[in-house]
Amino acid sequence: MIHDMENKKYRKNIRLKFYDYSTNGYYFITICCSGRAKLCLNYKEIIQQQLKNLERYNGVKLDYYKIMPNHIHFILYLENSIFPLYRYVQDFKSKSTLQIKKNGFTGKRFWQPNYYEHIIRDEKVLGKIREYVEYNAEKERIDFLHFYNDIDMKNCKN
Repeated sequence: MIHDMENKKYRKNIRLKFYDYSTNGYYFITICCSGRAKLCLNYKEIIQQQLKNLERYNGVKLDYYKIMPNHIHFILYLENSIFPLYRYVQDFKSKSTLQIKKNGFTGKRFWQPNYYEHIIRDEKVLGKIREYVEYNAEKERIDFLHFYNDIDMKNCKN
């Protein structure tokens, strides 16, 4: 959410306030095209290549991904990574946008400014998220309550 207070724009921070996003583990990410425009499939090869290019960083592995018409889902695994998650997402969005613009995109923005992320807490849920994305990827958000027991999710925002 963006608020205009005295002509200053503030974007709502949806990250967990005290979580170290360079912690080893799996992270599920969803990024939408700007305005939810159905553009991803037009640039599928570029998006795939830039996702795979994230593995050039030590400690980063692309575990799984699915490209939909107006958004992408992917799972990154970080292990002793140098940077926090947001830097890798930023790198992907920046480099993919540059390549997409070189290939004919003339809009102001390709990706929405923010992205959705979820810290995957165990192997069982990792499998369920992979399965869900494979068969229900058209949905931009997953209801994680189905994947975790109610006790674990009561105090978690994402």
